[in-house]
Order: sequence, then structure tokens, then C-alpha cells
Amino acid sequence: MVIYMARKESISRDGILDVAFAMMKEEGIISVTARKLAAKANCSTQPIFRVFKSLEEMEQAIFLKAVTYFEDFYLAFAQRSNIPFVNLGMAYIRFALDNKNIFSLLFISDKRHGRTLYDLINGESGAVSKEISKAKAAGIKDASDLFMKMWMVIHGSACMSLTGDYDLSENDTQKLLEESYKAFS
Repeated sequence: MVIYMARKESISRDGILDVAFAMMKEEGIISVTARKLAAKANCSTQPIFRVFKSLEEMEQAIFLKAVTYFEDFYLAFAQRSNIPFVNLGMAYIRFALDNKNIFSLLFISDKRHGRTLYDLINGESGAVSKEISKAKAAGIKDASDLFMKMWMVIHGSACMSLTGDYDLSENDTQKLLEESYKAFS
């Protein structure tokens, strides 16, 4: 009697997701196709569709990994200013400069998998909520309105970095954000 053993699965969901995330980080989400991913992961497309029911499910998993990546980046970013919204802005702009494709996926794409831009920025850490509270503690009556004004400067600056049109140094960026805060408050 011959007993056939089931083939041992050599590639895991996490392994496939790691390769897909690296591809998205390098080339953008549009480049992550089943065939390209299979070639990069050194497998056929079969294991990909064994662990993900569809490309949409895989894209959502990549998106969630990108959300965590941004959160980790923000939490690790060095705090340079005591003025509300400045550190958040500096981290956001630096993230855009350093991670164009991840930034585009999270903050420019209309495919946010049920999350708003505010949800993504505020994140698990409550970054925006903390900054609004900090502004209120500093005497700002309408801190939410001030945040929206600051956000236009912050998001606009970050978006300019995607096209290479943002060339301010970190010190100049900090100065811009601090001066914007003072002008808007």
C-alpha cells in the first residue's frame, strides 16, 4: 500500500503578505498582481489564492499592514516641538517623503476600506485627538477648526512631496508649521 503525504505548504499567508507589501512599497499597489507576486514569492498563483480568497482581500490585508506601518512610523518619530500639530505634521510630511507609495495608498487613494482620512491620521494612538486636547489646554477655543486649517498646510505639503515639489528641510518644515499655528490661532 502506497501512502501519499499531503504536500507541505512552503509559503504562508504572512510570507505572501510580506512580499506583496514590499512590492507595493517599491512599485505601488497597482503593481501587485497575482502573477507578479507569484514570481517575486517564487511560487505559483495557487498558494496566493489559497490564503486569499481574492485580490481584493489581499489588497485589504496590504492596506491594513500599511496602516500599522504608518502608526509605527508616527509613534517612533522624534518629537521636536511643544506646539500642537507640529510633530504630527512633521511626521506626516516625512512619511510622505520617505514612503511615497504607502502614503499614496493610505492618504490619496479613494480605496480606504471603510476608513476616513481622519481615522487613518488619528489611528490607534489617538494622535489628532491628543493634539486637539493639547491645543485646547494651550487656550485655543476652537481647536478642531485650528486643526483643519493646520491640516490643509500639512496635507498639502505632504502631497507636494509626491511630485518632488516639496524641498524644505526639517528645520524649515518645523518653522513653517509653527508659524502656521501662530497665524491660525
